[in-house]
Amino acid sequence: MRILSGNMFGEFEIIVVGAGHAGCEAALASALLGNRTLLITQNLNSIAGLSCNPSMGGVAKGQIVREIDALGGYSGIVTDENTMQFRMLNASKGPAMHSPRAQVDDILFPVCWRRKLENTDNLSLWQDEVVDLTVSKGRVTGVKTKLGINVKAAAVILTNGTFLNGRIHIGQTNFSGGRISEANCENLTENLERLGFVSAKLKTGTPMRVDGRSIDFSVLTEQKGDDNPQQFSFLHKRRKVLVQRSCFIANTNEKVHDILRTGFKDSPMFQGRIKGKGPRYCPSIEDKIERFSDKDHHQLFIEPESNLTNLWYINGFSSSLPLDVQLKALHHIKGFEKAVIEKPGYAIEYDYFPPTQLKSSLETKQVENLFFAGQINGTTGYEEAAAQGLMAGINAHLKLKNADPLVLKRSEAYIGVLIDDLITKGVDEPYRMFTSRAEYRILLRQDNADERLTSLGYSVGLATKSRMYNLERKLKQKDSLINYLKTNNADPVFVNKTLSALSTPEIPHPVKMASLLLRPQVQLSDLVSAIPDLQKQTDKIPSAKREEILQLVQTNVKYENYILKEQETVDKINKYESLIIKDDFDYNALKSLSFEAREKLTKIRPHTIGQASRISGVSPADISVLILYISR
Repeated sequence: MRILSGNMFGEFEIIVVGAGHAGCEAALASALLGNRTLLITQNLNSIAGLSCNPSMGGVAKGQIVREIDALGGYSGIVTDENTMQFRMLNASKGPAMHSPRAQVDDILFPVCWRRKLENTDNLSLWQDEVVDLTVSKGRVTGVKTKLGINVKAAAVILTNGTFLNGRIHIGQTNFSGGRISEANCENLTENLERLGFVSAKLKTGTPMRVDGRSIDFSVLTEQKGDDNPQQFSFLHKRRKVLVQRSCFIANTNEKVHDILRTGFKDSPMFQGRIKGKGPRYCPSIEDKIERFSDKDHHQLFIEPESNLTNLWYINGFSSSLPLDVQLKALHHIKGFEKAVIEKPGYAIEYDYFPPTQLKSSLETKQVENLFFAGQINGTTGYEEAAAQGLMAGINAHLKLKNADPLVLKRSEAYIGVLIDDLITKGVDEPYRMFTSRAEYRILLRQDNADERLTSLGYSVGLATKSRMYNLERKLKQKDSLINYLKTNNADPVFVNKTLSALSTPEIPHPVKMASLLLRPQVQLSDLVSAIPDLQKQTDKIPSAKREEILQLVQTNVKYENYILKEQETVDKINKYESLIIKDDFDYNALKSLSFEAREKLTKIRPHTIGQASRISGVSPADISVLILYISR
């Protein structure tokens, strides 16, 4: 860590504003890439806070965390070091749907992140509030703080989360705040608007926290972690055996819903005091019972917050209703009849900047060398924020080196899907990643994130040599085993008993092991157990990596034809992605484009033909005109 002393506010290369998940990844990436970096946050004790649920990963989000790790980011490493429970979601479905999720300790997780930041060369921390930017000739030159300090920088990354004019709502009570008991950030939105940016409002919320001593867990359904818990990082291994905490499942009921409805007259959402839209896929409990009035119950997940406290998180019970209504409704949930609340549920409304104002690098179109990342772009979720922070940190570094930005394609990463969706389609409600948003899910699996991205992270200088060495060794072992399965036969003497036990036809003569693995009933582990020579082959793989590589080999063999077909589709489409559109392209000069297309293209200014094709209102005929013109 570079200590701020003497001329404590000299010129930095990159300033990161905000120390949530986006800010942490951005600052660390910038510093590790060799830039003199300053991370400014309002509260050093709230770094990487888990303001909502104490977990990382989940459906599609788990893929993002693995991608962050593959590129050289730290969210996966910090998660693994503070995991209380690990589950692979959708494990019964195909491998494209497998999504890792970890329950993490919400006290130790932020401390771990702070320790990594404070012990990183080139990185300084400062507790203050940024209220304005300094800009000269259309380029950012630094920031101004609430303490009256001007700090110079060649690039600035804003990761302000929910703090921009944040306002907290609990029933008819409302007050300013970025999180409960934390001050919001005033003036910065208005100063950005003076620079030509457009802002809007969104809303999110969080449930109450309950004292675990007041919960009757004996009547709840226990949800344990996986028997063989995996982890997020491809590089680091846990230092000790994971002792897992159980989560629990509860349900609301009609009585709970009736009580909640009595608070609707005081609801800031239903009475119009909250103008911003909330997250469609993570609605408040009052929103759920209003939208799904035919349902007589909703499932709740009861999750531990830390090994150091008795606090439990009621996932699915987010609310901005009056506190007395929240408490009365909670007491009618089985197991919570005597529950004691330690923190209230609340909604927060905050400013964001529609992300169509950004380039694919996350640099703003309005001000050069200024980058936005995280909830300021309209996303929701730690993982989406961290991914944007990582990419903003990398691209701010590349911009200062006059190098091309790192832009991930939709076919390369969920991160590519995320950023392309934001800058191309924009958002009018908090954006959350789902597997359904990705066209190439078979290629974008959680188990191959390092294959897809580590070489890219290494090429920009973020992923380490040890990561590349691990990847190269892993690919060699994987390819060797796949080749062995394709070129060696399974003898009926060894496998027929196993095949019969798996209720699949026996073989009359030797067949390639890979062909047997194509049968839905047969797993690679079955063949390894039955065929001595195959077991000798797999024993050559180091035990620490064996299970991971066997699973990867099985997926590649079983789904080979699907993978090849999807890759062929990607190759056809990528020729359009490679057609670059100049930033100053005059769409209005092409009268053969529709009026709507000219209007949308001029506003969004897509970087490639592929991005242009995904803009609402731009027709295939418009794309044909653009391709014809650019190809000339």
